[in-house]
Order: sequence, then C-alpha cells, then structure tokens
Amino acid sequence: MNDERFPGLRRRGFLAAGTGAAALALAGCGGGTDGTADGGSGGTPKRGGRLRAAFAGGGAGETLDPHLANLFADVARAKALYDKLADYGADLSAQPRLAAKWEPNKSLDRWQVTLREATFHDGSRVTAKDVLYSYRRIADPQQAFRAKASLEPIDLDASRATGERTVEFVLKRPTAEFPNVLAAFGAYIVPENATGTDFDKKPIGSGPFRFVSFAPGRSAVFRRHEDYWDGAPHLDELEFVVANEESARVNAILAGQVEYAHELNPTTARAHEGRGQIEIVRLRGSAMQAFCMKTDRPPFDDKRVREAFFLIADRKELVDGAVSGAGEVGNDLFGKGYEYYADGLPQREQDLDRARALLKRAGAEKLKVTLDTSAVAAGFTEAASIFRDQAAKAGVTIDVKMGSKDSYWSDILDGGTLCCYRSGAMPIEAHISQRLLTDSTTNATKWQHKDFDALYQQAQSTRDKTERAAVYQRMQRRLYAEGGFLIWGFADWILGTARKVRGVETKAPANTLDWARFDKVWLA
Repeated sequence: MNDERFPGLRRRGFLAAGTGAAALALAGCGGGTDGTADGGSGGTPKRGGRLRAAFAGGGAGETLDPHLANLFADVARAKALYDKLADYGADLSAQPRLAAKWEPNKSLDRWQVTLREATFHDGSRVTAKDVLYSYRRIADPQQAFRAKASLEPIDLDASRATGERTVEFVLKRPTAEFPNVLAAFGAYIVPENATGTDFDKKPIGSGPFRFVSFAPGRSAVFRRHEDYWDGAPHLDELEFVVANEESARVNAILAGQVEYAHELNPTTARAHEGRGQIEIVRLRGSAMQAFCMKTDRPPFDDKRVREAFFLIADRKELVDGAVSGAGEVGNDLFGKGYEYYADGLPQREQDLDRARALLKRAGAEKLKVTLDTSAVAAGFTEAASIFRDQAAKAGVTIDVKMGSKDSYWSDILDGGTLCCYRSGAMPIEAHISQRLLTDSTTNATKWQHKDFDALYQQAQSTRDKTERAAVYQRMQRRLYAEGGFLIWGFADWILGTARKVRGVETKAPANTLDWARFDKVWLA
C-alpha cells in the first residue's frame, strides 16, 4: 500500500497492512429498488474514477493464482481478472459466462460447450485449448486446487477441442448438472501454458480488469479492460485494500479513504443505518454459520457425541447473541431455501437431558474439548462463548482457543477437533462436492464415506429431477442425523459503501455471479 497516496492510513491505524486474515468476501451491496445499490439515487452510469474496496486479506502469503483462490478476498480479485465458463446466478443456477452455450448428448455423458468471442488482456483469443489447459492444471493430482473435486466427473484425457471455440467434455458417468461443474469455485480459465510464477508478476486473464500491481497482504490495483466481452467497466481503476479489522474498514470509509467496506458487524450497521454517512447493505441469510466437528477423531468419531452436540445448541440464542439477531436459525443442513434443501426435517431444538444421556452412553460424561475460533469473521468469538456456556449445562467443558486471523482457515482444515465455520452461498450439490466427499479438498469435517460418495454420483447421474431430489434428500437425512456440521444459523451479510457508489447488485448472495463484481459499478 502506497503511504503517499493514503497518508492517513498508517498514521491513524486504519488500514495496517498484513495484520491478519479472513476467509471473507466482498459481497454485493444494496439500497436500490431495482436490485442495485443507489447510494441516494440511481441515474446514468458515469465513466471514470478509482474505487477502493477495503476487506480482510490473507497476509503476506496471498496470491493472484485464481486456481488457489480460497479466501473470499482471493475470489474477489480473481473475479476481476479472470472468467469462468459459467457462474452462479442469484438463484444458484448456472449462468453462461465464457461459455455461450452447452448441450448434452442423450446419455448425459458428453457435453458440447461453445465459447463466446472473448480475448485475454494481451489481445489473444480465448480458445478451447485454454479451457482444457486450465481444467487439466486444476486437476493436477500433485496440487490441491480448490475446484479439483468439482471437476472430478470430467475425463480430461478423453475430452478434446473440436474447434477453436468448441470443447467436447467426455464424462466418467452421466451428469445431469454438468453446468454446475462449469460454474465451480476456482474453475477459472487462464491462458494455455500459464504457470504459477506468472500469476503474481503479470497475470493475464479475460476478466473485466487487467493487472497493474500487487503487494500481497496489502493491496492490488487493476485497470479497465477496454475489450471485455461483457462491456468495458465504468471504473477506470479498482483497488483492493487490505484492512483486517472491522473498525479499520469502518473508519476508512468514514474518512473517505475507501468507497467500499466489506463485512460490517450488526452492531456497527445499526449505529450507521439511516445516518447518511454510510450506505448499509444487508444480504439476507447469505452466510451459513456453523460449528465444525472432525468426524475422524475423538471425541467426534462417535456419532452419539455429534448428536449430543446437535442437541446442546440453542440456535435462537446463538443467532440473537452472536449475530445480534441479524439472521435465522439453522437446522444442521446447508443451503436453507435452495433447490433440493431438505426442509421437511423437524427443526432441531435444544434437549440437554437427551444430550447428557447420549454422552453417557458414549462414555463421554465429563467431556472436555477445545473449540478453535478467531476474530476472523463476524460473530465467531461471540458464538464460541455462547456455545461454551450452553455446553456447560450438559456437563461438557469447552476450552475456547483463539486462533490467528492470518492462518485460521488453513489451520482448522486439518487441525483441531471443533471449530467455528461459515460459508457463503453455493448450490447444495457444490457444497457436497467441495466439502463432503472423500476426496474433497476443503473437507473440514473429515466426512469420508464411500457409500455417501456413491449417492452423490447417483444424484449426478439421475436425469429425472424428482428422482434426483430424492437422492439429495436421502443424503441430507444422513447428514442431519450424524454429520459433522452443526449449522446453527444463516446470518445476513452486511457491508457499507460511500454514498457516491452506484450500481452494486443487492440481490446477489456471497459467492454468486454479481457478488464482488465491480465492472457494473460506478462513482456518481
């Protein structure tokens, strides 16, 4: 971050660089009646200016490699520089992006994808070879790229370019929801033969903004790509500025040092709502809030202990206390309100007597467990304290351990036994493929069951939507009974913008196409 351009940042402690990290996201913001943020009034888009967006980052280890985009901040930058073949709409359905269309054969095991006319930032055309190179790079067995599990259905050795802008994807089995694979997180298209060293020095994508500079853990500056296939952005430049503390983001927007502040706490939002200085935006129920139990190690390798923890949780108290009531209770299943969600299961309520009985049967009457948390996300530390007190009533001693904001998400993926967790929006199918299959690269609960994997493949291969839904219901019933995610709520995603910011989509849950999207934004 250039201190000459932002003289107040270091002096006033607003945006201290590299002081922490979070798997946070720039979310779409609201205020307009047409699904975009007004900041007071709409009007005709105005060209020019630099928008500075403050959000938590990933420390000195940050990268612009889009296939490694794991934190929401990484994804926001990747979305500015790169494109995917498809992306998720507000309803979580796959929308065409670099792919103009896709067509299956009758048996759903071959899909023809036709690319639209698009160019990379160096002027070269986006071709079928670039697509196949990108997917094969993601699928490299030596790497842990985010989208690897999602691309698993594709036989990349058999898939081929049938023309400069046409790809025939050969699948390992019939896959009815193949467009979701094209929209998978991290499945960005890069130029053929791009390597890891290229991405942080001079990344070349086909996205709406082109690379100017990058200081890991501090800032990234991008400039308008005039030849972007979806129309050149209104902004001249976009700068992502790292500000790991929520107070730093708020202070920076109040001081006019940034125009966009990601993820505000509910108490902050209430303090500023309607006051005129900051436009407060609420994406309703956008963020899953959970505790994550490692099912492959004691004590949570015993499903009776997991069920006891489901029954210890007072979900309303967690929503009221941890996110100040800005959300709704969960029922230990991801994707409330999304397609295939098992909404017919009874809402789980606190039952301390039954929890104690289950723990006794499991030989865990005086259980002691460490709960990993961090100030990495709104409500995490509050939720940990509340759940500790709830567990004490069932005879369970929880030791709350504060983790580093810089490394929390990598630390909890494989380490520990119980942790605070959250997620933005994605189709239920994607949540399963990314987090609940034996080979999923972000399987934080270590839920590894071959019969569950087989049910997922069955659902993928089922052409009839009603029959497919029945398979997903069966999988969710099992997760409800004995899974590792204690999903206690769905919180509003809250952010703030300066009053002059216009055109930011309000109805885009985190992780969807129009979330963290700045090519349609302008400064009035």
